[in-house]
Amino acid sequence: MTRPIPTCILGVGLAGLTFHVPFILSLPEIFTLHSVLERNPRTEGGKVKERFGVTTKIYRSLDDVLADPEIELVIVGTPNDTHYPFAKAALTAGKHVLVDKPVTATVQEAKELGSLAEAKNLVLFAFQNRRWDSDFLALKRLLAEPETSPQSLGAITEFESHFDRFRKTLKGTWKDELSPGAGLTYDLGPHLIDQALCLFGRPARVTAFIQNMRGLGNPKVDDSFTIYLHYDVGARNLYPLTVILRSHPLSVRSPQIRYIVRGTRGTYTKYGLDVQEDQLKVISSPKAILEDQYGMEPEYLWGTVERIEADDVTVTKSR
Repeated sequence: MTRPIPTCILGVGLAGLTFHVPFILSLPEIFTLHSVLERNPRTEGGKVKERFGVTTKIYRSLDDVLADPEIELVIVGTPNDTHYPFAKAALTAGKHVLVDKPVTATVQEAKELGSLAEAKNLVLFAFQNRRWDSDFLALKRLLAEPETSPQSLGAITEFESHFDRFRKTLKGTWKDELSPGAGLTYDLGPHLIDQALCLFGRPARVTAFIQNMRGLGNPKVDDSFTIYLHYDVGARNLYPLTVILRSHPLSVRSPQIRYIVRGTRGTYTKYGLDVQEDQLKVISSPKAILEDQYGMEPEYLWGTVERIEADDVTVTKSR
């Protein structure tokens, strides 16, 4: 029988308490929450005990974490500019590493970490939780439908994916400060880019428009982006395919648009964000992740398929 992996989570902010601790605790046959890095715990037991009632070892420095021979996996859930140095230090210390997106702020740094992990026979992986969003999983199933299916969109010609919001002010966090990996493109862009790559592979060309639209804070810290991925006709694409990835900070709409997928036989439209993040922010017990209602979207957020019939005139809708 394989024993659980002793795991240390670096950081107990939004990433640690929302996206990592609950899953580690809910999978005791795979992981053990050995410890966390919390530099200034306010209470005995720190934030993990406050939130989940679980007592785990607390380290106040990265050096102490890396010196512990019991720890096999380190999860990096700290600000973006620390991802590269923390991951490098953990790999150097012989630990497997899971890193929040973006893994690093530059390609050169990412390649360096990859080479280091390979040389030491360690696992280095990016945490891409949006691959398991319920709407994305539903979309993957839809795009896998055969052309004979009444749900088939035909050959995909355009794919549009959004993370929009309406926010007139800065939140005052490290994400608003000028540092490596700062800005909305590094924050939300990895989710949209990763989903597109999962669906369509690497594009032939990329065009991007990145800016500080609202003029708030440092002008070099972007708050909006529109990224075009261009796919040529080939074995995977019967038609040229354009993928549009967008995040707009002043989008007035409720619920916000999430996907628009156009094919030669139909269009898929989806509104609203996946519900898992909001659920994870409020659950008091990690066991809630294993309940049937976890990740289930309300029916009003389900996507809609509009499909042209054989007469090329009649359009039918289904959900």
